[in-house]
Amino acid sequence: MIRDQAVLDQVLDTINQFVAERLRPIEAQVATEDHIPATVVALMRDMGLFGMTIPEEYGGLGMTAEEEMYVAFALGQTSPAFRSLLGTNNGIGSQGIVIDGTANQRDRWLPALASGQIIGSFALTEPDVGSDAASLQTRADRDGDDFVLNGTKRYITNAPEAGLFTVMARSNPAISGAAGVSAFLVPADTPGVEIGTLERKMGQQGSHVADVILRDCRVPAEAIIGGPAMEGAGFRTAMKVLDRGRLHIAAVCVGVAERLIADALDFAVNRKQFGKPIAEHQLIQAMLADSRAEAYAARAMVLDAARRRDDGARVTLEASSAKMFASEMVGRVVDRAVQIHGGAGYVADYAVERLYRDVRLFRLYEGTTQIQQLIIAREMLRSHAATD
Repeated sequence: MIRDQAVLDQVLDTINQFVAERLRPIEAQVATEDHIPATVVALMRDMGLFGMTIPEEYGGLGMTAEEEMYVAFALGQTSPAFRSLLGTNNGIGSQGIVIDGTANQRDRWLPALASGQIIGSFALTEPDVGSDAASLQTRADRDGDDFVLNGTKRYITNAPEAGLFTVMARSNPAISGAAGVSAFLVPADTPGVEIGTLERKMGQQGSHVADVILRDCRVPAEAIIGGPAMEGAGFRTAMKVLDRGRLHIAAVCVGVAERLIADALDFAVNRKQFGKPIAEHQLIQAMLADSRAEAYAARAMVLDAARRRDDGARVTLEASSAKMFASEMVGRVVDRAVQIHGGAGYVADYAVERLYRDVRLFRLYEGTTQIQQLIIAREMLRSHAATD
């Protein structure tokens, strides 16, 4: 749902200009230095990008899902590292509080998240827990009116920058699976919170990932999202926001794919072989055409699912379908783009070499492709059973 097309167009024009004039020119610098300049982060804050999905009453832009997808398309036109910095503020780092948080939690955290004054981070994955997230081992032991957290979280995006962690921990060890898990809001300066060494990654330099170690980290019961009454509901809260998060990642994949296609087309028009631009060779045209058709299909899937969600429909199947297709699609598109560039696509002079590594992550986070397949099949079986 688009509330005001003219306003949205103005926002998108501003973001597109920001991407073209401020972000793209420093992509290589950010990748080399593994650091986003503070001046750029400040501009992101001023533009409201950290609070796109946070309600206006808390200082955010209050975007609908469809509006957010158009912004994600635009942000996908540059290095994914820039979007990663603000992603959690707009996703699980804020939306769990928006949906299930207490009034005090909303008042305390949402304005700071919306302004980018603090960076949110979602701490779920553990050394031995990934796709089977309900098996997590981090403990939250009750001690009077407090909980004491112990455990290690792995591959946590934005951990070094975070001011607030949403920590998933087992608050009832007697209950196996998801039902014993609670979501805790843990300020980064809480005693017992330690940040590990930065991981060296395949791509997306500038986006930082590290372990979060919790050693006798004491937080009040009121730190549970929704308060003490919501103990054991952490996964239910997470599930409420995952559909939108998966659509956001799918939209970013579309944006990156469209940028890759534009770059590959420009290269093919200007590169000559056998006496003519390679764009005139049919096998090059086939790769361009396949890429364009697939990106168009993914864009249509994303927008359709976002509109359904804004209309109040349950879109778990559609969101997982879009995320699975779009993340796999951008992998095929970037592979073709490297092929079209030939040897030039394998050297760092062209962005396609860096993006080839960057986009591989999309098939892993917010649920791997295989997890999306399981979700889609589960939803299909559920629907079939309901009609019998």
